[in-house]
Amino acid sequence: MAASVTDRFLRYVVIDTQSNAKSPTQPSTEKQKNLGRLLVEELLEIGISDAHLDEHGYVYATIPATTAKNNVPVICFCAHMDTAPDFSGTNVKPQIVRNYQGGDIKLPGDPSQVIRVADHPVLKGLIGNDIVTSDGTTLLGADDKAGIAEIVAAAEFLIKNPDIKHGAIRILFTTDEEIGRGVDKVNLKKLDADFGYTMDGETAGTIEDETFSADGVEIAIKGVAIHPGFAYGKMENAIRIAGAVIDRLPKDMAPETTKDRDGFIHPTGVSGVMEKANLEFIIRDFTEAGLKTKEALLEKITKEVLAGYPGSSYTFTVKEQYRNMKTVLDQHPGIIDYAEEAIKRAGMTPVRGSIRGGTDGSRLSFMGLPCANLFAGGHAFHSPLEFVSSQDMEKAVTTIVELAKLWEERA
Repeated sequence: MAASVTDRFLRYVVIDTQSNAKSPTQPSTEKQKNLGRLLVEELLEIGISDAHLDEHGYVYATIPATTAKNNVPVICFCAHMDTAPDFSGTNVKPQIVRNYQGGDIKLPGDPSQVIRVADHPVLKGLIGNDIVTSDGTTLLGADDKAGIAEIVAAAEFLIKNPDIKHGAIRILFTTDEEIGRGVDKVNLKKLDADFGYTMDGETAGTIEDETFSADGVEIAIKGVAIHPGFAYGKMENAIRIAGAVIDRLPKDMAPETTKDRDGFIHPTGVSGVMEKANLEFIIRDFTEAGLKTKEALLEKITKEVLAGYPGSSYTFTVKEQYRNMKTVLDQHPGIIDYAEEAIKRAGMTPVRGSIRGGTDGSRLSFMGLPCANLFAGGHAFHSPLEFVSSQDMEKAVTTIVELAKLWEERA
């Protein structure tokens, strides 16, 4: 299994699948379908006859049931094919540090890029493992090609071992997760699953049943434009107004100054000319009340700044992005209980966690497919320092297999 999952992973990461938030299409980039087509080929090769790619770039497939029981819930395993726009995913050159013996890992393509134990103490627990990294000039793509490789490797194992009893298992590979559109076009009727697991977490043994709740905010500022030579007492520069709003954001409410269960207000885009400017924000909190408080604070700051510019105006638009999946998962405790048991059977101590972000599972849970998030083994996501252990990916494969068995046993 270790060879299978790592070999697959190395094949997948060299395919550029970066998504693009500025594109209106689904998928946002056609190149995501290149990986989708390869995955369909591989799933067909291992004997999954209904594997196919749809027009939106999603891959659907079914591992047929091997049990005689007719009451086993249909479980879905999900991972996303796109990589983040934050850092280049073009021309990925993976390397393997075999039998890692500790210490910092210098990346060969850019010696200034060093995976330091001080910054990534999880490395202390990976002595003797084979560590896969990029060469330092691109991200690796473990987020979430590790999850994809694990699901396909587990599917191959289950198909080759029909004596293992399990119910029908659905596979779903999505596009555009990194830009918040991962499940926009998912056909839940076609998927026809009862519960799900995204393989999109980090440290081996981790189960996450909670995410941020998330909104986007856009502030459109309309200033007063006039020739700068005649501007005295008249011009109200929209760029300056936008800068004043950003300058007044609380310093202790930013992603770089918050941790654990603290939310944040994060400016993600600014554009403008003298006459008009646009500010884009993401707001994050684990509670709905926390979101509303932060949005009210942001609008208060905007109003106070605009009070000094009587000829200018603004609009404040809030768009819901996703909500904390815990409110749904708490109604289905078996999803987490079985995951904990499967992780124990795979030789690890389960650790419950909360995601300072979201997954496809957040949205799927509210769409009617309650979905927890399991570890895929990757670390330092969205950066050239991204890495994953082959042995941790193998543990994820074993966890998937044990979960398939557990849902059948307990039915």
